[in-house]
Amino acid sequence: MIVAQDGSGNFTTVQEAIDAIPKNNTERVIIFIKNGVYKEKLYIDKPLITLKGEDPEKTILTFDDYARKIMENGEEMGTFRTSSSFIGGNDFIAENIHFENSAGDGRTWGQAVAAYVDADRVVFRNCIFTAYQDTLFTGPLPSKPKIPGSFKGPGEGKVKISGRQYYENCRLVGDVDFIFGSAIAVFHQCTIFSRNRDMDVNGYITAASTPKDQEYGYVFLDCRLESDAKENTVYLGRPWREYAHVAFLNCWMDQHIKCEGWDNWRNEENEKTAKYYEYKSYGPGARLKERVKWAHILTEEEAENYKIEKVLAGSDGWNPQHI
Repeated sequence: MIVAQDGSGNFTTVQEAIDAIPKNNTERVIIFIKNGVYKEKLYIDKPLITLKGEDPEKTILTFDDYARKIMENGEEMGTFRTSSSFIGGNDFIAENIHFENSAGDGRTWGQAVAAYVDADRVVFRNCIFTAYQDTLFTGPLPSKPKIPGSFKGPGEGKVKISGRQYYENCRLVGDVDFIFGSAIAVFHQCTIFSRNRDMDVNGYITAASTPKDQEYGYVFLDCRLESDAKENTVYLGRPWREYAHVAFLNCWMDQHIKCEGWDNWRNEENEKTAKYYEYKSYGPGARLKERVKWAHILTEEEAENYKIEKVLAGSDGWNPQHI
């Protein structure tokens, strides 16, 4: 299938191509998307779909919904209905695609999700994710919301699975909690860019909600943490739920990273349960001796447990490096 805005393909919008695939699809379908800015709110719930763009800088899937938007029924949209692209079909692959929410600064518009990914065995290669607050949601949702009714959206009521997600050579841009959720996700050789808000605290890279009984959460391997923000103004993460599990291994960190590294989200009890790890961080922001006492520096032996093939294997031995 080919999607092209100029009519030279099979479809002019991506959603038209998705809709043409059988609901219970059993064979991989590759959708090639020609360069262009496709302003459409995507919903992908079918398995075995590959989206392949020409160029991640020029193949852009975008929309501009935001949490504070008032809908026709008078309700605010809320975080989880804002996603520009919802991906809920297993065995999804995306290459050379830019996923964007163009709503703007969260201080004005609230949360605005670029991609809502709630599926198993998902791969993103050479992709870009751009927004401000809550750029990338890695589902599933936590077991229950802190504020009743705040989970309204495509994942509400969906059977929760420990979805495995792999991001390779991707660029993720945002400011507050811009990688968040409950999935098992590996970010390999990615660039994580924190936007400058000109504040004492410019943001938090992660807000994990790892379930208590899940062995892994977020793993960042050989990544670069970059920003145009001031020194010592961005946290590596804070726990959206108490058992948040995040590990940074062999990552270069610029000076924007806070000396203490991690925040407890105004709850000291989280310090007893959150699993925040680093191993061989380097660069101006890798001040490991100044990290909070409740974070942990992995030993070489412990770091072996965070190899891609171990983190993502599951019961079926899945290894996205072989895909």
